[in-house]
Amino acid sequence: MAEPEFTARGVRIGKGVRSLTRAGRVRVGDGRVELLTSEGSEIDSAPVGTVRASRPWFAPQGRAQAELNGRRYQLTLTERDAAPGETGPPAAGRFVEAVRRAAGRGG
Repeated sequence: MAEPEFTARGVRIGKGVRSLTRAGRVRVGDGRVELLTSEGSEIDSAPVGTVRASRPWFAPQGRAQAELNGRRYQLTLTERDAAPGETGPPAAGRFVEAVRRAAGRGG
């Protein structure tokens, strides 16, 4: 199993106004995007080529949207899991770029 291209913990995953988990995990790797609960149970997953990921222009920096299997999720990602001394875009931006790179859509 290859190292994931992106992983984040402590992610709030919501659907509409409903929160599915406040400490979930998001993983991009092995050709898939996975949304997991804090215990590791799968909320949803899909092949990376079918996932649409974006940062809403009106949302704070830590927010992203992901559409998996026709269902839209709101993600609130934090910087907690950043490597020591790591610089670059906020976690939401890194997530969107990881999905685009993994799908071969540039980035």
